[in-house]
Amino acid sequence: MQRRSRSVFRNSFLTRKFIVEGFTPSLDLERFLEIALLYEYYLNRGCKTSFNIPPFLFNNTMRPILTIIFTVIFASAAFAQQSLTVGSAAPEFSAEAMDGKTYDLSQLHGKVVVLTFWSTRCQICHAEIPHLNEVAEHYRGKDVVFLAVTMENQGKVEPYLRSTPFNFNILPNSFGIFLKYADKDSAGNVNMGFPAHFLIDRQGSIKLRTDGWDKAANLDSQISRVLATE
Repeated sequence: MQRRSRSVFRNSFLTRKFIVEGFTPSLDLERFLEIALLYEYYLNRGCKTSFNIPPFLFNNTMRPILTIIFTVIFASAAFAQQSLTVGSAAPEFSAEAMDGKTYDLSQLHGKVVVLTFWSTRCQICHAEIPHLNEVAEHYRGKDVVFLAVTMENQGKVEPYLRSTPFNFNILPNSFGIFLKYADKDSAGNVNMGFPAHFLIDRQGSIKLRTDGWDKAANLDSQISRVLATE
């Protein structure tokens, strides 16, 4: 059985204090949710975090408001099961890469897109990156776009890339994309093996979904097949 690095998010943070980074009253709700879930991710993995704890989050006015907001959000999410399969339409997204270029999936129709989810803390990802670089080099100059999605920020990713070059277009701070592509069950859990690869055809449909060790060769052959049949 192949080992996989897994990310699992649970809604148990509703029973804890709300701890978020950089939260201000003007922060939009979607960003607030992403930050709270990201904190939960670190907490479940036993990782240290640098999250600040704004004092106003714990006052008697904010606490019941936040509880109501997140209870409603997760009550809805618990029933929104999701499992993307081959043939499914790839969820659309728009994100800025580390070079400042914006990638909008709706604007990439007509091209083949390779979407890889990874993390600097994922040892399997670390071992796979050289092989993925070879795949990207194989299709240089062709209608294939390679995107590497990470939930980590640019400050975390840049030092890693200096020692381990990753020749995809890196999309940092992309927790929202992760939520769109990860599996969700009826209990509200979100699950994805790292590294995870989605091959999206010219029409925006998923042609391959795979994750874990030693998937670069299969990814390469499937890209060639998609290019040859479209």
